[in-house]
Amino acid sequence: MAAVRPSADLQTVLWLGALPMLAATLLPWVLLRPNRLAAGDFLRLPLADIVLGIVLALAVPLAGRFVPRAVPLLASLALTLGAWWLGSRTGAALTDQAEFARASASSGLWLWLLGAGISVYGAGLLGRRLGGIQPYLAWLWLPAMLALALIGHFASWSVIAEYTVQQARFGQELGRHLYLIVFALLLATLIGAPLAVWASRNARVSGTVLGLAGGVQTVPSLALLGLLIAPLSVLANTFPALRSVGISGIGVAPALTAMTLYALLPVLRNGVVALRGVSPGALDAARGMGMTDNQRFWRVQLPLALPVWLSGIRQAAVMLVGVASVAQLIGAGGLGYFIFSGLQSGAADLILLGALPAALLAIGLDALLRGLEALLGTRLGRV
Repeated sequence: MAAVRPSADLQTVLWLGALPMLAATLLPWVLLRPNRLAAGDFLRLPLADIVLGIVLALAVPLAGRFVPRAVPLLASLALTLGAWWLGSRTGAALTDQAEFARASASSGLWLWLLGAGISVYGAGLLGRRLGGIQPYLAWLWLPAMLALALIGHFASWSVIAEYTVQQARFGQELGRHLYLIVFALLLATLIGAPLAVWASRNARVSGTVLGLAGGVQTVPSLALLGLLIAPLSVLANTFPALRSVGISGIGVAPALTAMTLYALLPVLRNGVVALRGVSPGALDAARGMGMTDNQRFWRVQLPLALPVWLSGIRQAAVMLVGVASVAQLIGAGGLGYFIFSGLQSGAADLILLGALPAALLAIGLDALLRGLEALLGTRLGRV
């Protein structure tokens, strides 16, 4: 059997990953500061690590040319090595330093992780072509990083130091962030689903509903949150009983309202497209079998439309992760607490304490819902 080799485009992806890694070896990897706010000194990798980084960065695309089956393992090793250097170099930087000293990741690390991430992506695509265990080798970095985290390898990194100080508050704000996302997505789905069904059957309704939802999207999230303060305050003052259930001009109520309005467009748009995109032949066949309109909708149209519709819900969920961060400005809480606290105090590590979990949350939600889409598509394909 002929050996599977990367296409020219895939080989280009591997080189695009190698170039940032090569540049990263020449840049500072750690910023050492006497405290979280003071200016500090940039530290570079030792010579031995620089040589290792250059060799590994070049090995990934060269292996794609000569030993393709080694690419997934090498790419995963490159990403893991970046994580190892993060912990080891920040730990070394803090040796003999005062208690309040901070060792932050610098440009070299972020550029290395960018290049290694591109390489892992390319290795994953190649692994699917190679088959066997090769696709899984490109994911070895994930258990490796989890293991490093569990043994405390990153304890010296400034973001982890901030987490240690803010641990109780972090759990509270993460829970609030998830609460806002889940409830806003649930409300948008409950409101958007029947509207999408109605709009899919009436062109005039479709234009009106999608136009209004699209108009909301043009309003900046911060402006929309501000616009909701006055009417909700009036409503709470007019009906004091509403305050007992948490409705007021600031806090969770305006945040959930704004987030629900933002999430409506992808839910509505994908729902309309999905329902209209069901093959007329499938509906005619169902009608020929004697199904009623309700039976055709629940047993044929909705199951066939669900994977595409779920794609809109996934887009809404990922978008809501970012909008929920802004909600902190009106007292709704969430990971935005750390982001805006860091901006106010000029503490980059505190910003990362809110931004990194938010980014990981968005990636996790996207992967989870994308997997659900694929599962539904596979099951429906077998029917």
